[in-house]
Amino acid sequence: MARRPAGPSPRDGGRRGRLNAAVGAIAPDAATSPKAPAPKPAPPPTDPNLVLMGEFGRAHGLNGEIRLKSYTAEPKAIATYGTLLTADGRSLTLAEVRPAPGTSPDMLIARVKGVSGRSAAEALNRVALYVPRDHLAAPEDEDEVYAADLIGATALDEAGTVIGTVVAVPNYGGGDLLELRPPGGGATALLPFTKAFVPVLDMAQRRVTIVPPEDLFAPPGEKPADDPG
Repeated sequence: MARRPAGPSPRDGGRRGRLNAAVGAIAPDAATSPKAPAPKPAPPPTDPNLVLMGEFGRAHGLNGEIRLKSYTAEPKAIATYGTLLTADGRSLTLAEVRPAPGTSPDMLIARVKGVSGRSAAEALNRVALYVPRDHLAAPEDEDEVYAADLIGATALDEAGTVIGTVVAVPNYGGGDLLELRPPGGGATALLPFTKAFVPVLDMAQRRVTIVPPEDLFAPPGEKPADDPG
């Protein structure tokens, strides 16, 4: 769940806050960051009672392991929810998860009970995993929201102009972020999920009001000649 308040609080694995209290708040003037185009999120299930918890990616190796993008606040917590459901009514259980190689903390390598061999794992590519909403703890206040409810939400500015769509809610250690794709497609950009940048949440209408910088979707400029990176 995403949460805006600054004070520490226990949170359900599937929830995010507009401030990640465990690591501190992002300053209101924190820089946003353009990113390369990201895959489109999984389509929502027809049952509104289902909450998106993760999505399988490509197979990993030859023994049935598969990459899994987790949308829970603690990525590996997705394996603690027991039986997970798919949009077409299947029930799947994660036998084991571990961090995937690379720098994305929400990307895991998973083993699914009953799935062995690369072909079986490949058949799960792009399959999304859900749990019934009533199996999850309710939000504790108005600043707390399930990350899955943010994904796919329309982002508007304070004048009501559509700025983009939320495609992910990543956290790279400095607090939760909204990853936004512009209406015409193309590279996404990151916006800190704080009250300064996201003053209004309207999850009933799947909308968020944001205060974007003018260069939100501007491509990164050339590095200065003395930049050591």
